[in-house]
Amino acid sequence: MIHLAAAAAAVALSVQAHAGETLDRVMGKKAMVVATNSGWPPQSYLDDNNEMVGFDIDVSREIAKRLGVEVSFETPDWQTLTGGHWQGRYDLGVGSVTPTKARAQVIDFAGIYYYSPYVFVVHKDSQAKGVADLNGKVIGVETGTTSEDYIRRQLQIDAPGLPPVEYKLEPGEVRTFADSMLPFDDLRLGDGMRLDAVIAPEQTALNAIKNGYPLKVIEGEYAFREPLVVIAEKGDAEWTAKIGELIAAMKADGTLSKLTTKWYGKDYSAD
Repeated sequence: MIHLAAAAAAVALSVQAHAGETLDRVMGKKAMVVATNSGWPPQSYLDDNNEMVGFDIDVSREIAKRLGVEVSFETPDWQTLTGGHWQGRYDLGVGSVTPTKARAQVIDFAGIYYYSPYVFVVHKDSQAKGVADLNGKVIGVETGTTSEDYIRRQLQIDAPGLPPVEYKLEPGEVRTFADSMLPFDDLRLGDGMRLDAVIAPEQTALNAIKNGYPLKVIEGEYAFREPLVVIAEKGDAEWTAKIGELIAAMKADGTLSKLTTKWYGKDYSAD
């Protein structure tokens, strides 16, 4: 019995030590590595000076500031960022990640920091007035994202209180792309030339239009409204809770409201 008790205590200590591993590492080095994207304006991208900028970058810097540490960025592919098993390569993921049931199996969700409506985008010359006009058409989405899950009717958002997803569109063909801007590059070539529509976050679509893409959003019809979370390696409860506290504080003191307004033109942080 004594040996069993000692073994149980050793396991408990091991779990406790593991639970604080990331926090200990970050605070010990006074440095945090954030996994994000490098080509997703205005969320995160390289500017003309080859510097990382964007909403997610500002959020990451604010989290680091509140921890009292420096921050650096890594830009793995999307599947790596959201797939977990980071093995210490990254301390945090700030990449506008949707909390889905599948992702909950491999990563932890530290907290919702803003929301994104997903919209239907068409060429400016399109005659489509509503989503029904897109039935049977060629739809473009970024692969491995909730846009693809939605168009394939497989979207399962893992967040309490959200209404069920309503699937409004029956595509004729789905075309997938390796990053968020490639579908818009095809759509800008002309109405129906390669694509008839793209499903994407409203923020990304409006930014493309702002930068001269000849596109328009179908007004008044969202595909779905998704929460976006900061993510952490699975199994480090202390670190996840600490980041969650910081996100809650940033929401309460208006920081996230200011940052979404700065980058997107309106407040997307409200619950």
